[in-house]
Amino acid sequence: MTPIIFEAGEVAGANLYQWGHVRMFSPWRFNIDKKAGELLERAGWIAPLSDAYPTGHELLTQYLQPLAELEPIKSRLHTKSRVIAVSRAAHDVMKNRDRAAAPFLLRVRGPAGEHDVLARAVIDASGTYTTPNWMGAHGIPALGEEEFKAQIAYGIPNVLGDARQRYANRRVLVIGGGHSAFNALQDLVKLKSSAPRTQVYWAVRSATLDRIFGGGENDQLEERGKLGLVIRQLMEERRIEVFTNVNVDRVSTSNDGLLVHTGATTLPAVDEIVVATGFRPDLRLMAELRLELDPATESPVRLAPMIDPNVHSCGTVRPHGAAELAHPDEGVFVVGMKSYGRAPTFLMLTGYEQVRSVVAWIAGDREAAERVELELPETGVCSTQFDRTSVQKSCCN
Repeated sequence: MTPIIFEAGEVAGANLYQWGHVRMFSPWRFNIDKKAGELLERAGWIAPLSDAYPTGHELLTQYLQPLAELEPIKSRLHTKSRVIAVSRAAHDVMKNRDRAAAPFLLRVRGPAGEHDVLARAVIDASGTYTTPNWMGAHGIPALGEEEFKAQIAYGIPNVLGDARQRYANRRVLVIGGGHSAFNALQDLVKLKSSAPRTQVYWAVRSATLDRIFGGGENDQLEERGKLGLVIRQLMEERRIEVFTNVNVDRVSTSNDGLLVHTGATTLPAVDEIVVATGFRPDLRLMAELRLELDPATESPVRLAPMIDPNVHSCGTVRPHGAAELAHPDEGVFVVGMKSYGRAPTFLMLTGYEQVRSVVAWIAGDREAAERVELELPETGVCSTQFDRTSVQKSCCN
């Protein structure tokens, strides 16, 4: 087989620069693929301390970039090369005749312009980071959300770094009930210590916060549990003003600033909004392929029941591979975070197992593709009990 790797950014894993300041909740031992570690060690690489928690920047510089520099990978890696569409040669999604025999066609936009590449199989590991969810409660943009996008950021902006000037001494509303929102809130409160006029507001859809704060000291991921405790304390100290039952339907402007509306209620005016409401897959890339997706999670139909966040945390998702990720167009696989669609239950270890199984299938080793080679840590690294009802909270990272 001849692998070809297309990377839209200037370096492998370039999107990590956007959240490089964020510390992960999973330690190094849960973030390094076994085979990748073996390749690196042969080249003299020294693994980071297994129990240390990397930032996104450390994951990039200490792991992904050294891996990308290894000759078997570097010689196959094409950076600044964005795949903008995948189809089957001479076949649109409607055409049946000789479809299975037609190679895949990838339209690639690179430094020399656009060109087509033929392949016998396609692995889409492009993730979801570039397609965040909207703040609107209906799954579509809130009225006014796109109009005022200049004052809205998605994800976890680096408010203590290159985005400091944007947020210092400003009124900032964070929307979201997960740990991405926690990170943004924590950083904004830290910013307030040196920019005292900074005001921090937090809006969540839930009626109460008990479920949101997580497992605290009982969390299997220690750093994630600590973060929930920190946010609870900051709220109790009134350094964060919180609003519950917020289902955003409209954003407007006034002489005093941006206004967020939830039904008949209007939140206090702010200068900036940070939306930390998760991500979703961009499925336009493979619109001409025959995919079999669950209508709710937008993940492969056989995978969907295993990752449903209403039932599972990422520690309770069992290892899976090519069989669960297959589609009607044989030879195309979506792996990693994108394979989970809108479910926030992804764990890097399960993603590595996905890829191992898929590559074995492409190579024709069906026995290896069906074999499970991953043992998740005892109790599941992401399972957490957050209240007396012992319901498990979904997670990411």
